[in-house]
Amino acid sequence: MTDLHAALGEYLHTRRALGTQLKWPESCLRQFVDFLIAQDTDVVTIALALRWTFRPVGLQPATYARRLGLVRAFARWLLASDPRTEIPPPRLLPAPHRRPTPHIYSHAEILALMGAARELHGGGLPGVTFATLIGLVAATGLRPGEALKLDLDDVDLHEQVLTIQGSKFGKSRLVPFTPSTAAALAQYVERRDRLLANRSTPAFLVTAGGSRVRGDVARRTFARLSQQVGLRPRQQGRSGRGPRLQDLRHTFATNQLIAWYRAGLDVNRLLPRLTTYLGHGSPSETYWYIQAVPELLALASERLPAPKVGDLP
Repeated sequence: MTDLHAALGEYLHTRRALGTQLKWPESCLRQFVDFLIAQDTDVVTIALALRWTFRPVGLQPATYARRLGLVRAFARWLLASDPRTEIPPPRLLPAPHRRPTPHIYSHAEILALMGAARELHGGGLPGVTFATLIGLVAATGLRPGEALKLDLDDVDLHEQVLTIQGSKFGKSRLVPFTPSTAAALAQYVERRDRLLANRSTPAFLVTAGGSRVRGDVARRTFARLSQQVGLRPRQQGRSGRGPRLQDLRHTFATNQLIAWYRAGLDVNRLLPRLTTYLGHGSPSETYWYIQAVPELLALASERLPAPKVGDLP
């Protein structure tokens, strides 16, 4: 008999040692292992993998394909120790994941989202926390998960710098912020400490109960706020599809590029600075965050050299 929980633990440990965080995959794979055990088996088969994949009803085809892909990767690793393992074929569910086109928020939209957030739970601590989360990601370009992982010691209001500990690919970095952001964070600290004098977590952003805000809660809350301000369609019992919290990071990167173009600076020379600031491994990763908004295209075209006679159109 294979101890599937132990095998999964070893698999996750190995993957994380290579720099992968695996938060959502870990949750899914633990559900899959529990499903196998409930079926009174310790063997991964294609049939059982498909049964588990389609258990949630109403998901997008790409989500089903991703769920099966998680099982496929685990099964490939498991095959080395258990030859009974069956590996689902790679194109069994041909629905490739497509990165959603980011929404570039206007200043008015960000203010509307923060205003709606402040009204959560009657304007108590949850509302202040989510308004601060939105403002912080918009002002610094942090990954939402990085903002939620911030501890008290990671936020230096005097030096106006954030310490991002062990983020994507295990990297850490310093992220400076503006005096206006420092003032907003100081207001949050005063309100948080007044409403919640005693708490058991070192987290900077906290819930009404004093615990760290979970990523899934932040995403669902942001989706509801987006519905309230008209950025997502209202759907009974569902969050709908539309702009995401992560898109504030894209907005930050795009606006920074626009600011450099407006100032007449050498964008190609400065782009590596933005790459480092955002915590990317290379400028090629940063280019994904820079969206072709009309203003950016116009500014970039102005910097192109004039065509010479005889050049192709």
